[in-house]
Amino acid sequence: MNEDSKKIEEILIQVGLRIAKRGEGALFVVGNVDYEPLVEQSVPSFRISDNLKLLESLALIDGAVIVGKDGFMKAYGAMIKTTKTFKGYGTRHSAGLTAAQGDNLVVLISEEDRKVRILKDEKMIMQLDALEKGVEQQVSGAVKILESVGAGTLGALGTGLLVPALGLAFLPGVVVFGSAWYLGKMLLSKKEN
Repeated sequence: MNEDSKKIEEILIQVGLRIAKRGEGALFVVGNVDYEPLVEQSVPSFRISDNLKLLESLALIDGAVIVGKDGFMKAYGAMIKTTKTFKGYGTRHSAGLTAAQGDNLVVLISEEDRKVRILKDEKMIMQLDALEKGVEQQVSGAVKILESVGAGTLGALGTGLLVPALGLAFLPGVVVFGSAWYLGKMLLSKKEN
């Protein structure tokens, strides 16, 4: 994971936590995905790190915000052509699951339970609870977990289940999904080296 992708992830998670705290939902996709704009694209592309308030405003428009791997907003109010169903959840979750293909990264903000979910390789790999006290200070650590273990590894090990008991809580308010034993063993061996 390069420095740019770490910064993009941190920005999207921080903005997502602010949105979730207010009980609103949103969907960010980093990468390429089939979509159709639901609204006229009158806001020109911009580097997301340069205008967080605009990014947050665009995220509140119905549909997804598509961000390029270069950190530039490509589209907003985008309807993702859904091909997957996230059982037990709504259309935003299904769109997020569909978009989480290849090397795309999806940051999904659920208005119902105020959680920020990170999806990769068509699986949920991490969840942050916006209502957990001080969770904003854990974002850097969460991105480091994604980096040190590798989001691809987490995605390959991940489960489609949203039961925190099946995930590992490495940081307060942050749950990593996957094979807990294998993941824990990998992290512990990295710490010892």
